[in-house]
Parts: sequence; C-alpha cells; structure tokens
Amino acid sequence: MSGDPLESAQPMASTPCYGTTAIAFHWVVFVFVLIVGILGLLHDDWPKATQSFWINIHAVLGILLWGTVLARLAWRLGHLPPPLPGNVGSMAKRLSSPVHLTLYALLLATPLIGVVTFVYHGRIFDFGIFQLDPGIQKNRAVFKPTENIHEYLAYALFTLAGLHAAAALWHALYLRDGVLRRMWPLKSGRSVHCGKGCGDSP
Repeated sequence: MSGDPLESAQPMASTPCYGTTAIAFHWVVFVFVLIVGILGLLHDDWPKATQSFWINIHAVLGILLWGTVLARLAWRLGHLPPPLPGNVGSMAKRLSSPVHLTLYALLLATPLIGVVTFVYHGRIFDFGIFQLDPGIQKNRAVFKPTENIHEYLAYALFTLAGLHAAAALWHALYLRDGVLRRMWPLKSGRSVHCGKGCGDSP
C-alpha cells in the first residue's frame, strides 16, 4: 500500500464500473458543458448580425444541460454508484464526494442564473419549432449583476471540471488504478467488472 494519500497501490484486476445509463448521462453532460462553454467564451467575438442567434443557441443548450443534470440526479437517487477501487488513495476517496457535489451545484446554478440574465435582457427563447416569450422587459438593474454572477459561476465550473478531468487522467495514465475505466464507455472485458450494485442497479 502506498504511503502517499494521493497515490494508489497496484491496479486491481477487476474494477467495479458504472452502468450504461450513468455513463451516458456523464458523457452527454460533458458534451453539453463543452459546447455551451465554448459558445459562452466566444460571446464577444460574434458579429453583431449573428450575435442574437448564437446567444439564443447558448441559452437553449444551457436549458437542455440543466434538464439533463436534473434527470441525472433524479435517476441517481434510485441507483447507487459502484464503490471506488480499494487501491485508491485516502485523499482521493475523501475528495470524491465533495468535488462531485460541488460540480452538481455549479451545473444547476450556472444555467439558472444564465436564464435569468437572458430573460431580463428582454430576449425570447427560440427552440426552432416554437418560441417562448417570457414577456419581461429589458432591465439592466437585474441582468447586469446576474450576468456577472453567471460568468463567475461558469469560470468556477470550468476550473473544477478541468481539475476533475486532470485527476481522471492522472489516475488513468500515471496511477493506472482503474478509476477512469469505471466511467469510460469503451471497456475491456478483462479489466472491468460490472455486476449487481453498479451504476444501473437500483
């Protein structure tokens, strides 16, 4: 056993993994965060002629992200996650739950504040096949502070998600302890074990 709480012992021959539904939720949320984040970062670079269009796409995808996270949390209530491999360091085990809870909080709060900002800009949601007009007039006293809060939350989310991804790569490429394999969609049958108690089991 390693003396370093960040280190892991030798890789386990069998790693309890998440189920198909949990893995699908994880990677769909990842793709949404990536696309919505890029659109947000490009906000000031859009030409005036297309700026409203891209802001609407950013907002609509943000709503879809929020709904997906809610669905993931609702599904998670009835499905226990698989245990961490026994060879994972003590610090990694202690940080796992707080980091995931913070990520969930940011994933829920950031789009909500973004919707408030969007609405109080006097904008209309255009979903392509229908439009949703909240009927709220533009109000700088509301959208200006919420715009700043939305931006701060987004940067906090990107930072924590980036650290989360870096930690996953550290486990996969350096420690080789099977942590990333638990959520990886392409699995080797010899290195991963899924059974009762994994992510798709109630």
